[in-house]
Amino acid sequence: MGRNLQSAVQLRPVDLAREHGLSMQAIRNYEEAGALPAAARTPSGYRCYTSLHAGALRAFLALLPGHGHRTATAIMRAVNEGAAEEAFRLVDESHAQLLDDRRTLRAVENALRDLEPGAATASGPGGTAVAPGGTPVVHAGTFIGPLAERLGIRPATLRAWERAGLVRPRRDPLTGYRVYGEADVRDARLVHQLRRGGYLLEQIAPLITQVRAAGGLEPLEAALGDWRARLSARGRAMLAGAAALEAYLRERERG
Repeated sequence: MGRNLQSAVQLRPVDLAREHGLSMQAIRNYEEAGALPAAARTPSGYRCYTSLHAGALRAFLALLPGHGHRTATAIMRAVNEGAAEEAFRLVDESHAQLLDDRRTLRAVENALRDLEPGAATASGPGGTAVAPGGTPVVHAGTFIGPLAERLGIRPATLRAWERAGLVRPRRDPLTGYRVYGEADVRDARLVHQLRRGGYLLEQIAPLITQVRAAGGLEPLEAALGDWRARLSARGRAMLAGAAALEAYLRERERG
């Protein structure tokens, strides 16, 4: 990169740490992980940092909120190893993931709009549901296999959601098969979409409980608003991270 790092003004680990309220151990950890360039050592073994290290630290900390620790570290490691194209690829991947998350949010919102009574009922002739093997069931509903296929998941996933209390299918008294009514299918679709949006089962459970208690989907509006806000915050954080990374790249080039 052309710059002799050791010719610049020397900084101590504490100098870098104080600017950001970090510990000196954190600075050493970041260097060992490759987020900072390797520091020179004094004859007694003490680390000597420079303004370039300070710029690297600012870039790394700016990347963290938008990209997460692992990706931010990988981006900085690539830059410090002279592999800028790899760093740009990692940045692109994060943006692609954010775009995918935005699409998932829209899918959730569309799913809520599309949840209409009776839309998910798989019935046989005359509105009588048909169980696997052709056994008629008195009350209309859908079974675990067709529902899992419709959602693009495994039946085992639906059973896991049932154990977590997120879906509550009844059992047909004649066959013992799980029968998912309209409300059950609604809950399964919402769980599926929220899981795609990054929500944990324990986070989804109270939302489903509220939907059931309220008899509708209104309680999800707050969750969707929070989700939307988090995506916007990530997008803005990525912009800030990109600016800091560009500043660091320019500083390296000036050397």
